[in-house]
Amino acid sequence: MSRRILVASTNPGKMRELSALLDLDIEWLTLKDFPDVPEVVEDGKTFEENSRKKALGYANATGEWTIADDSGLAVDALDGAPGIHSARFSGPKDPAEQRSLIDHRNIAKVLELMKDVPESERTARFVCCICLAAPGRVLVETRGTMEGIITKKEIGTGGFGYDPIMFIPEKNKTAAELSADEKNELSHRGEAIKKLKPSLQDILRTNA
Repeated sequence: MSRRILVASTNPGKMRELSALLDLDIEWLTLKDFPDVPEVVEDGKTFEENSRKKALGYANATGEWTIADDSGLAVDALDGAPGIHSARFSGPKDPAEQRSLIDHRNIAKVLELMKDVPESERTARFVCCICLAAPGRVLVETRGTMEGIITKKEIGTGGFGYDPIMFIPEKNKTAAELSADEKNELSHRGEAIKKLKPSLQDILRTNA
């Protein structure tokens, strides 16, 4: 029988990346399968703290093994901002508002803050921290990054979040121009998931 694992997100982009890279015998659940479970507040000071809090919180609330991640954009010229505030950088999120509109507003704020920063100082990275937890205990934690340069305008229509302003020099494209395979190969979330996979395989064998 396949192991049930809850993905603590309502973001379809994250779900696609996870299921593509973790091609294991897993029955994937989402927060939509648990509509009565209260939201876990992300009030940690680091990506690691937030992913751990979410994974443990939802695992305890549902009784299911839970994978949670916290990810975002860290811009050197902005002292690491937006960082853990990436999803809400332009203000509190309205659940009724389309994700794409929130993304564009967050992007606009970064570009405005960066308008006078020269290209040599526009370095940044995407960071992703993933935690897999069972009720009451952390099973695995991983971290991945993807280095890039902040563009001066949005380029590309793929991806989500800050992808259209994150230029990846080795591909000569923004993250929003990468194919799904390219993104899975290079992305911060892809790296964190790849680090997670062998540990998850061992845990699944042990708990079979």
